[in-house]
Amino acid sequence: METEKINFLKTYLSLYISHFAVLADMKKADPEMVVLDVRNAPAQVKKNQIKGAVALAAKDLADHLDELDKSKTYVVYDWNAGTTLGKEALLTLLSAGFKAFELAGALEGWKGMNLPIEEI
Repeated sequence: METEKINFLKTYLSLYISHFAVLADMKKADPEMVVLDVRNAPAQVKKNQIKGAVALAAKDLADHLDELDKSKTYVVYDWNAGTTLGKEALLTLLSAGFKAFELAGALEGWKGMNLPIEEI
């Protein structure tokens, strides 16, 4: 039973990427990652986003997969770690053959660490 738990946790944790890995990639001349803001809300409700993120609502993601670059790694985020839109977007991307992760801690964690955001 303990082995099953360990394997489950390894799989679960492999779905996430840390803020530090994303931030380090953002500083590169040619970033490998594309950060997707998958919150299903209009800009006036969102008000801000991670600096440089591309807004693509989770509900619309499947209709725009052909516009994404398969050579990139996608990092999706939602409002907070307890919401499911990031997980839904991650499932959509992984199922379509993209390399993708969900941002650990979501936008709430990013802001909590005072990392770069921008007004929308």
